Amino acid sequence: MTPISICVIAKNEEKHMDNFLSAIKKHMRNYPHEVVIVDTGSTDRTVDIARKYTSKVFHFEWINDFSAARNYSIECASFNWILVLDCDEYPVNIRTECFDQMIKQYPRSVGSIQLLNHCWTNGQDRILNGEVPRFFSKKRFHYEDIIHEQLCSIDRQPYDIITLPITVEHFGYSGSAEALQAKAQRNNELLFKALEVTPDDPYLYFQIGQSYNLINDAENACIYFEKALSYDINPEYEYAHQLIQAYGYVLLDLHRYEDALHLESVYDAFGVTPEFSCLMGLIYLNNKQFIPAMREFLKATTYQTAEVDGANTYTPLYNMGYINELLGNKEAAIQLYESCGNHAPALRRLANLKS
Repeated sequence: MTPISICVIAKNEEKHMDNFLSAIKKHMRNYPHEVVIVDTGSTDRTVDIARKYTSKVFHFEWINDFSAARNYSIECASFNWILVLDCDEYPVNIRTECFDQMIKQYPRSVGSIQLLNHCWTNGQDRILNGEVPRFFSKKRFHYEDIIHEQLCSIDRQPYDIITLPITVEHFGYSGSAEALQAKAQRNNELLFKALEVTPDDPYLYFQIGQSYNLINDAENACIYFEKALSYDINPEYEYAHQLIQAYGYVLLDLHRYEDALHLESVYDAFGVTPEFSCLMGLIYLNNKQFIPAMREFLKATTYQTAEVDGANTYTPLYNMGYINELLGNKEAAIQLYESCGNHAPALRRLANLKS
């Protein structure tokens, strides 16, 4: 078996370190590896906890550049093949045989892992599924961009991404209001700095909008989403779909329901996911266009998979139940709410209808 280095950058991650490192120890116990921790200026017990699990603990003076810190952690690695993780990402499944398989079969490619992002929304823990490139040869790849760093090939050649059977839960977006405020402020300071270098990068405007979205500042989020959308963005870019989704929901938050109907103009390009169908369903619902709304929610249930937990099951079913309730179809509403399982809003509506 080819040994790998698990590279991590950390700052004040005391609350995560034990759970994070013990999860790595559990899932990697039968595969040769090292854990490399690069601390960027912790003032809590992060370093002390890390040293209980690994001797490979290094210090890096923070220079407002995530890629610089990532690349330093890679330099500190003893082995060529790198798996990058963060302290608020807890491994729940690592099929370690994938490492050797990829190294032998796809030595020039990058392995992606599944990220289950926990987001606290409207009093509920919602899970957004995504894939991120994290396993690679340090001879061929490094990180670029000071924030929301991107993995790039050193020789600038395109590369294939191979999906690996690795799943981690990410809790970076489910902290306290104060912690999220601090994260948003830090991120935007770096994003505005990056804009000084590349002022016509729609991805940066999108990420600034996301930072405001993180702290429920819909008005500022909307401003920067609209700035991003003023550019001609390729719909094949993954972030383009995230941008359309986020923009649609901030329009709803701002009660700009008629403006949200303009997303009909991008239906052909983006109407290929249950998430988009749910968004359009809500837009029609808030414009009291019940038949188009029902059509979109029904379409959402036809998808086999979803990136957002429930986007092809309980979310559209709940909204179909709600529309039936509005229209006075009580029995149909009850049946649809009951099909939502333990979805809390559906249980509340059921209780009201049956009382």
